[in-house]
Amino acid sequence: MAVNIHKPMITEMKRRVLEALRESSGYLSGETLANRLGTSRVSIWKHIRSLEKEGYLIEASRNGYRLVSSPDLLLPYEFPGFEQRIHYFPEIGSTMDAARELAKRGAGEGTIVIAEAQTHGRGRLGREWLSPMGGIYFTLILRPKISPANAPRINLMASVAVAVTIRKLFGLNAGLKWPNDVFIEGKKVCGILSEMDAEMGEVNFVNLGIGINANTAIHQLEGTATSLKHVTERDISRKEFLGALLVEIEHRQPSLMEASLLEEWKRLSVTLNKDVTITAPGEVITGRAIDVDATGALIIRERNGSLKKAVAGDCTQ
Repeated sequence: MAVNIHKPMITEMKRRVLEALRESSGYLSGETLANRLGTSRVSIWKHIRSLEKEGYLIEASRNGYRLVSSPDLLLPYEFPGFEQRIHYFPEIGSTMDAARELAKRGAGEGTIVIAEAQTHGRGRLGREWLSPMGGIYFTLILRPKISPANAPRINLMASVAVAVTIRKLFGLNAGLKWPNDVFIEGKKVCGILSEMDAEMGEVNFVNLGIGINANTAIHQLEGTATSLKHVTERDISRKEFLGALLVEIEHRQPSLMEASLLEEWKRLSVTLNKDVTITAPGEVITGRAIDVDATGALIIRERNGSLKKAVAGDCTQ
């Protein structure tokens, strides 16, 4: 079934109005704004009203307008430098489904689909990913110049970026569970899913889906999951977190094929040197996880001493 992926209008003028209000320490009159931005006072008023409908609190007086507060919504205007690449939805079936249609239509590298909530969020192996309000759900379209065999490294790169962002912003000891989960205090806080389109040994695109339990209430999650709100015991700024994460991912993309990515993943891993059971299609591998290879596959030493490679599957430890 087709997904409605019409991009909500992001007017350049509305962005500039918001930017001007943010930069001002006091009030800005409609006339000042109109002259500065080269438009009419009526246009300024319309954009102010539009911003207010989106949740921005703007005080109006005879002295002009003053931005009081911004909503903790993942609106495009909140991510300078990324806003023109963002397709934002208050609610959608799945950001992955929307991103697939966009990618097949030729959407460029770095296109982002963000939703406040998903009604049919997907996890690995077709499982449901609970996506209530308060979380962070987005899919990033990538067009890397790599072989399909190396595509799993994208998951490793993304999981490192999430864990590092958590550590930087909150000082929490976030760790990585193979193949693509981020854990805090033994519970899952983030899941990552990637879907690849490739042919003749070349990658057409990889859609990288990331779901983070940010301000999600614990009772809305499975017993093996946690949220940043629960661990920090306060509401976090989802805007700040997502903005920092997008920058972190962009910063790490050039080193996707470098050995340093694997080394960093290993340092953050909570899977290596642990006894694990990998359940994959057609086989179950049990043993000790000892390494990951250049493609991101997990190397396991079985009880008889033989080495097995797990490319994908469920990991329990």
